[in-house]
Amino acid sequence: MLTAGEVAGLIAATGWIVLVCVLAMVLVKLARLLTETTKAVSDLNNRLAPLLDDVSVTVNETNRQLIAVEAIAKDVKQVSGHAAKLSAVTQTIFTGPLIKVSSLGHGVRRAIEARRPPRRQPRPGRTR
Repeated sequence: MLTAGEVAGLIAATGWIVLVCVLAMVLVKLARLLTETTKAVSDLNNRLAPLLDDVSVTVNETNRQLIAVEAIAKDVKQVSGHAAKLSAVTQTIFTGPLIKVSSLGHGVRRAIEARRPPRRQPRPGRTR
């Protein structure tokens, strides 16, 4: 029969064997994980270079288009300034004489009405 010390040693040895097996499985899974991670990083690196080139081309084209839009906006601002000046000149040219003609027409009408003889108003209650 086994003594108490031998049983304790056998239990401790079995525990160490189980622990070593569990650690070995963990290390194998960790090695697989590191291998997959290395492959993923390598694939990402292979796809990233062309993607960055495309982004660079896109940014350059966007900058070129923005320069064109800036030139267009500058031209539109200049044209709107000219249109505002033309509107002010047109208003000055036409509104002054138009007000004067309107005033003259009103004065002539009042003068004509003043020269006419007053109309007789019919008396209330009488019919013609």
